[in-house]
Amino acid sequence: MISLVQKITSFGAPELQPYATLRRPLEHRQQGIFVAESERVVRRLLESRFTVVSLCMPERHLEAFRQRLEARPEPIAVYLADKKLLETLVGYSVYQGVFAVGKIPQLASLEEIFQKSPAPKLFVAVHEMSNAENLGALVRDCVAFGVHGLIVGETSSSPYLRRAVRNSMGTIFELPIFEIETVRNADQSLQRDDPARQLTLAQTLRNLRKRGVRCIAAHPHTDKKILSQADFTGDCCIVFGNEGDGISAEVLEACDEAVAIPMPPTVDSLNVGAAAAVFLYEAARQRKKA
Repeated sequence: MISLVQKITSFGAPELQPYATLRRPLEHRQQGIFVAESERVVRRLLESRFTVVSLCMPERHLEAFRQRLEARPEPIAVYLADKKLLETLVGYSVYQGVFAVGKIPQLASLEEIFQKSPAPKLFVAVHEMSNAENLGALVRDCVAFGVHGLIVGETSSSPYLRRAVRNSMGTIFELPIFEIETVRNADQSLQRDDPARQLTLAQTLRNLRKRGVRCIAAHPHTDKKILSQADFTGDCCIVFGNEGDGISAEVLEACDEAVAIPMPPTVDSLNVGAAAAVFLYEAARQRKKA
C-alpha cells in the first residue's frame, strides 16, 4: 500500500538517506537494506517477497507503478523527484531514474537451502568475486539455468550491492542465497569446527561433499578435464573464482575436481558471467538428457 506520496527537491531528510548514500554500500549493509535501480528491477522487487521501504522516481512513472504498490501489504513511501536531481545520486545521466529501497531478507541457512532444493541439487559458489557487475550477471545465469542456491564466499562482494542487483535484472529476488561472510555458527548441522570460528568457503564445500554433493571448480588453468567430460547429472556445486586469479589453492583442494572450458591458447579465460552461462548450460543439458 502507498503510505505517502511526496515531491522532493533534495535528499537532506533522514528518510531519504538511503538514496543520498547510494555510493556508500557499507552503510546500507549495516542497515540491512539495498537499493534497486531501473524500472524493470524495481517492478520485480514489488512482485517479490522482499520487504519494500520506499520508491523514488520522476512523477511520470507513478501511475505505472500504482497498481503494484497498492497490492503490497506493507506501507511504502513514494518520493517524486526531477530527473536532474536523481542524476546527482549516480553522477551520470539516467534513462528512467527509478529507484527503490528494500530490506535484505533474513539470511537462509545452508541447511534450509539444502533441504528445500529438489534432487538432483544444483548449487553455485563464488570465490573472491569482488566485481559487483559480474556477480549480478552470474546471479542472472543461475536463475536462467535452474540453480537452487548461491553460496557467496567470505572474500566475495555481496550480491545485494546496487550494481549487483541492477545487473541481475532483479533475478536476485528469486534465488536463495547463503552468504558465508555474515554467518557465525548459524548452521550447526553443517559446521563441525570450533563454533566460535567463522565458516569459510573451503569448509562449506567440504561439508557439502560429506553430504554427497560433488564440488566442481570452474578453473581455466587445468588440462585434466574439459567441460564435456564432467558429470553434472547428480547433486553438484559449481565453484567460480575471479577473472584475475581464479580459484585459490585452498578452495581448489576442497573441490572434487577442476574442469575447464576448452579454448585456444591465445584466450586465457572468459568473463565469469560468460563462463557461468557455459557451465550452467552444460549442466542443464545433461540433466535434461538424463
